[in-house]
Amino acid sequence: MTRGRRAALSAGLLLAGPLVAACTASEAEGVRSEAVPTPGSVEELGDLVLAQVPSGLPRIPDADLQPPAGAKTVDDVATYAEDPERERAVLRDYGYRHGWERFWGSTTGPLTSVFLDQFDDPAGAGAYAEDLAGNDAEVYEGVLRRDPPGLPAGCSLLTVPEADPATGLTGPAAFAWCGHGAFSVAVTAVAGTEEEAVAEVREVVAAQLEELPPA
Repeated sequence: MTRGRRAALSAGLLLAGPLVAACTASEAEGVRSEAVPTPGSVEELGDLVLAQVPSGLPRIPDADLQPPAGAKTVDDVATYAEDPERERAVLRDYGYRHGWERFWGSTTGPLTSVFLDQFDDPAGAGAYAEDLAGNDAEVYEGVLRRDPPGLPAGCSLLTVPEADPATGLTGPAAFAWCGHGAFSVAVTAVAGTEEEAVAEVREVVAAQLEELPPA
């Protein structure tokens, strides 16, 4: 199962412009206010990923996906691209440290995923989230909105109204990307309707941000 995996990055952004996403996602209502230690390892990062999603979908074991979900290194993420060597260089320019992937649902029905990645600084996290949003908008040919209602300021939302066998989507889908301090949060939901997918994404983003240190 590979559906829902992250798209390859382009080298175009590479910290070139002003970044608001990395500084504003903490404005989400209900984001945890007490001090949460910044992860010092990929295992500690994994401890911050949601254990369950608000919709109640069952978690897919990491080993059931190809490539497996769970802990991710620069080399792991680079293999998603057609040119892993170039991708590896791009990720290092972003200051990519490590990441974690988790999936819920099934390969043929509703599906929700969370990608949580950690960077050296907020600028890298924000640029990464922005670049992924732009790349996936091209891949899925959906409607991309910056700062959409229902998500924290600085987030992006992509909606795809119908299933698309060419991209592996089995139903209407929604994608969200948010920079939050030194973290990038990416959430995808495939559901019965576009509205259901958007609702799932909004709830999962809010729940995941609550688990992170303040931006």
